[in-house]
Amino acid sequence: MSEQKQEQHHVVIVGAGMAGVQTAVALREQGFTGPVTLIGAEPHQPYDRPPLSKAVLLGKAEHSAFEVDFEDLDVELRLGLDVAGLRAADHEIDTEAGPVAYDTLVVATGAHPVVLPGTEGVPGVHLLRTLDDAVRLGPVLESRHSVVVVGAGWIGAEFTTAARQAGCAVTVVEAADRPLAVALPAEVTAPMAEWYGENGAELLTHARVHTVEPGRVVLADGRELPADAVVVGIGARPATDWLIGSGVALDPNGAVTADERLRTSLPDVYAVGDCASFPSARYGRRLLVHHWDNALQGPRTVAGAITGAITGADPGPYDPVPYFWSEQFGRFVQYVGDHEDADELLWRGDPAQEAWSVLWLRERVPVALLAVGRPRDLAQGRKLIESATAVDPTRAADPSVPLKAATA
Repeated sequence: MSEQKQEQHHVVIVGAGMAGVQTAVALREQGFTGPVTLIGAEPHQPYDRPPLSKAVLLGKAEHSAFEVDFEDLDVELRLGLDVAGLRAADHEIDTEAGPVAYDTLVVATGAHPVVLPGTEGVPGVHLLRTLDDAVRLGPVLESRHSVVVVGAGWIGAEFTTAARQAGCAVTVVEAADRPLAVALPAEVTAPMAEWYGENGAELLTHARVHTVEPGRVVLADGRELPADAVVVGIGARPATDWLIGSGVALDPNGAVTADERLRTSLPDVYAVGDCASFPSARYGRRLLVHHWDNALQGPRTVAGAITGAITGADPGPYDPVPYFWSEQFGRFVQYVGDHEDADELLWRGDPAQEAWSVLWLRERVPVALLAVGRPRDLAQGRKLIESATAVDPTRAADPSVPLKAATA
């Protein structure tokens, strides 16, 4: 692509969350000079999501807008605009305001929360994904209402933490036998389950919701729970319905199946963030990562692929070590890697204490680490995972030995 053609090459990014915003920023940082349009479904200035379950929810901050000067970047913002479809043959997307033409399209529409069946339109039922969701939940916490949280995953734990800080009575209903059942093995979540009771929240496992009615939740076993409000956190699905029938390949869960450079099955169309899976040579399978760090890192690959048409540079495959964190019950919890194919689990420290970590190995090579209040373990473990450096299991299981000194 010549410099002259670049100035006429229009990149349209659909989705104004972290992945979309960072794609626009990365394009400019990598020297792209053509027009860039960023389209967001929400009317708000693009914002970061992690503070929604913390400072914004507790009224300690009014918003979490990104500190990005879009005018200075020469990025056109089109907010409050829903996208309805993609017509690849015409290089156009359909919006409620009419078609928008693109030369390159970046899909960064993220994910939307799964709705508890039968609760659509029921008063007092909330999700926690958007700024508007957090604003609506603010008065619930201020009034110290009784709250039922459905789902003991990451978002359920974070909301429960905030609600208890605000003085609400909280009951958490989890269909599985433990919290974080999808994310972590039982032996690791066992001590984490204790955190709920220690912080004044009641955790009910093996519990399924039968109906939600004004003022109460009825469980499948007949138990009734008082509920001035119900907060549902039972997972998220890629927000890709608008791509059905477009020619963009989707997996059974609705995620765009991008390649190792985050290209979709259609030419000139990329996908990044929560809405897209990608093949990982590191872990030997396709990953779908619904976490902030993925939405921060992936855009650099997308921008590199787009600008690479000008410079001839190849950004290389996107194969990160996944990372996320959660603040819950007074603890800073961090996880890096992927433990699915591990063959050994090592404890570092006593899980009954405030700080401990778990290291997963595959043939003595670290593949994942969970750190609770041990940021040094996280930092050193991440480097070992990235470099695929083998460790001595005996030394690695000794919490007094720094992980960097436990190499084989």
